[in-house]
Amino acid sequence: MRAIVVTEFGGPEVLVPAEIPDPEPADGEVLIEVDRAGVNYADTHQAENTYLSRTRLPFVPGAEVVGRTPQGRRIVSLVDSGGYAQRAVAEEGRAFDVPDAVDDASALALVVQGATAWLLLNRIARVQPGESVVVHAAAGGVGSLAVQLAKALGAGRVIATASTPEKRDLALSLGADVALDAETDDLTEALRDAKGGRRVDVVLDMTGGEVTDRSLAALAPLGRLAFYGMASRRPPTPVAPASLLAHSTSISGMWLPHAFTVPGLMPRVMDELFTMTAAGSLRVIHGGEYPLSEARRAHEDLRARRTIGKLVLDPSR
Repeated sequence: MRAIVVTEFGGPEVLVPAEIPDPEPADGEVLIEVDRAGVNYADTHQAENTYLSRTRLPFVPGAEVVGRTPQGRRIVSLVDSGGYAQRAVAEEGRAFDVPDAVDDASALALVVQGATAWLLLNRIARVQPGESVVVHAAAGGVGSLAVQLAKALGAGRVIATASTPEKRDLALSLGADVALDAETDDLTEALRDAKGGRRVDVVLDMTGGEVTDRSLAALAPLGRLAFYGMASRRPPTPVAPASLLAHSTSISGMWLPHAFTVPGLMPRVMDELFTMTAAGSLRVIHGGEYPLSEARRAHEDLRARRTIGKLVLDPSR
């Protein structure tokens, strides 16, 4: 079968098309004929070997696929690796049947970005009606869904940040009350101004570096910052526990695979996301489709922040 194989760690240049044997499902696994594979920031970290879990060479990247089983079931699933290929194997417990009303790209977005946004808002930050929510990278896969889900939860004010006017306009069209330039000179002050001079309640952050530092400084007492990535490749300044105590603020982190260890949680999340999407109350932004052979270009565009929404690969090309 055709796949992308990484034989050395590095940037997008290490994503090389190759012909490899078909995968063989073990007990408790299912074989999937891949119709589309999802592309994520986590994939770029995996290619560099800077992801949370270390990877051994050689490997086929890609953590999410949608397609059909030999029995004809249409499923979307997370996989440990192997998604950038024409066929993949997945654990039965990580596979979800996709409703007919949900297209492939949307299903891929929901199983990673949608579930991440849902969990950040409902389980990690525990957003309450009327609270203000800051969504960084609001035009991205997680951000574009988090804006909508925050409004659905009754957030009093959703403050989006994005790097271009077009991305900020998209965030506003999805329901954000304010959209700010992510590279503004004083992000802390800009976030406070967006809430009428008051501090914010919740921040969803996947950027790291100075964005995290300035967001933490903008938190109100009892405010929460939920950290789920470091796209800037720059770690934030370490925070002393005494500082959290002094300001009554919280910092939490989330890695999606841990949600699968909680019995019944992911099926509940996916059922709610599928229902909202099929009903038209949750809109997945389709960011672009690339041939599998051009996975390198997809990573280049993603890392250069030229994309919005959900990126997918077509293994037939």
